Amino acid sequence: MARRGEAKSVQPEADKLVTIGRITSLYGVRGWVKIYSHTEPMENILSYSPWYLKHNNQWLTVKVDQGKRHGKGLVAKLVDCDDRDDAKLYCGLDIYIDHQQLPNLKSDEYYWHQLEKLNVVTESNVVLGRVEYLIATGSNDVLVVKGTKESIDKRERLIPYLPDQVVKEINLEAGTIRVDWDPEF
Repeated sequence: MARRGEAKSVQPEADKLVTIGRITSLYGVRGWVKIYSHTEPMENILSYSPWYLKHNNQWLTVKVDQGKRHGKGLVAKLVDCDDRDDAKLYCGLDIYIDHQQLPNLKSDEYYWHQLEKLNVVTESNVVLGRVEYLIATGSNDVLVVKGTKESIDKRERLIPYLPDQVVKEINLEAGTIRVDWDPEF
């Protein structure tokens, strides 16, 4: 993939990587790309280094040379990515970092990637399914829970992520989220 050696092939521990965004498209002719960020605030993505990108089942590392807010999004220039053809190679790739680069959270806070794939169970032990992903709605985040073989049904449920109100307990070791939620809803 790398034309001038700008991206170094690596073999990171994939289970320790966290997706923090995506390189979406080209910006200009001098090697800049548009970035979609999962970080809050969105500009934080530019401070992580290196970025890991997976292309054709091969992991590459790249570093951000420059980055800035542009309109409602972000643009970035990667080190040794100097023209449109170089930049085009990265479009559509997810951006990963080593999870150890993330700031430590308080004991009652969680990153989204920690909640994904946890089983969701009601207070009366009814299994509702597994968290596939989360959605930011502005007022609160929402757990998208999909039914599994073990769940009460195969329905998809949108459950508000409201600690103490709806989300009663998160147990990362057990892989569960206990919720106050009517299975019929």
